Amino acid sequence: MLGDFTFLLGCSEPKLKALLESEGEKAFRARQVMQWVHQRGCSDFGAMTDIAKRLREWLSTRFELTEPGILSDHLAADATRKWLFDVGSGNGIETVFIPERQRGTLCLSTQVGCALACSFCSTGAQGFNRNLTAGEIIAQYWLARSLLLDPISASPTRLAEAEKIEDDDSDAADTAASRPISNVVFMGMGEPLQNYDATLEALHILLSDLAYGLSRRRVTVSTSGVVPMMDRLAQDCPVALAVSLHAPDDALRDRLVPLNRKYPLADLLRACRAYLQRAPREFITFEYTMMKGVNDSVEQAQALAALLSTVPSKVNLIPFNPFPGSSLQRSSAQQIRSFAEVLLQAGITATIRKTRGEDIDAACGQLAGEVINLTRRRSNAAQGSAA
Repeated sequence: MLGDFTFLLGCSEPKLKALLESEGEKAFRARQVMQWVHQRGCSDFGAMTDIAKRLREWLSTRFELTEPGILSDHLAADATRKWLFDVGSGNGIETVFIPERQRGTLCLSTQVGCALACSFCSTGAQGFNRNLTAGEIIAQYWLARSLLLDPISASPTRLAEAEKIEDDDSDAADTAASRPISNVVFMGMGEPLQNYDATLEALHILLSDLAYGLSRRRVTVSTSGVVPMMDRLAQDCPVALAVSLHAPDDALRDRLVPLNRKYPLADLLRACRAYLQRAPREFITFEYTMMKGVNDSVEQAQALAALLSTVPSKVNLIPFNPFPGSSLQRSSAQQIRSFAEVLLQAGITATIRKTRGEDIDAACGQLAGEVINLTRRRSNAAQGSAA
């Protein structure tokens, strides 16, 4: 809610339909409004020309359709783009677009800051302010798509890439130029499953054919392991799932990911196996940040392989991305390769993630935004030193 208005970007079709029917409108009007807002990017109710004037006037008095302010817009050398969006009261959230040859991935935030205090993550070091609404989550997609399609705002690198693809492959060119965002990951600021209702509403909108029509396989929710909400998501809206693991045993994970003290590895893996029964993919992605001398030994790789032996898995090995105040260091390239080799020999798919957007602090674990911290706890820098 924004004052006396409902933020229209966060209304899924069933919710909008119920609101309109309560005003005596036909159900199909909800479909029309959804298409105007999400598919055509319309922010002016007066421009919705196939909707009766009376209804347009009512919509303008009942709903808010204001895009978030852009506090900053940075383009990395590798064409990764990061925005800082204004969410009011002195707070800003970061959203990242990562272009690749045949896909473009948008990384969405779900909270202003994060309360989980993982020692290797810059977002957690900022503390926590509040959950985002579903409208604020979708607004990141809505505005990012508009900016990427705008020739004035779009990155020259991205446009040149689309033109190059067009020479070779018309289908790929359509993805790169006319539909730049093909994949969405809930891996920005915050823990999505601790803002469950808004995350779920945003998922329904992203998947809706009346809005963005994304495939469940192309939408990924990342979690540090909020087990009860993993079980709910499997029932309510199973999309691809990524689990921030980062350790092969409870003792180390308790220090790196404090949430593990509440939901230890046995419970987490049980939830992963249950999730796979309804998941759109046949494996769970496990994120594993490689930190020198902390979790990167061959012995720890062997322990990780044993831990994941009962869960169809893909492991993303992520070189630690430094941020101010952290004493942690990135594992060497050779150590990461040795770690990956152990997993591969055990029959587990393992990839080494290429660091993207590091020069603009847009890489994994570096998102910080602007957060007025409402929590009272130790800084992550101190926790990083302890770890």
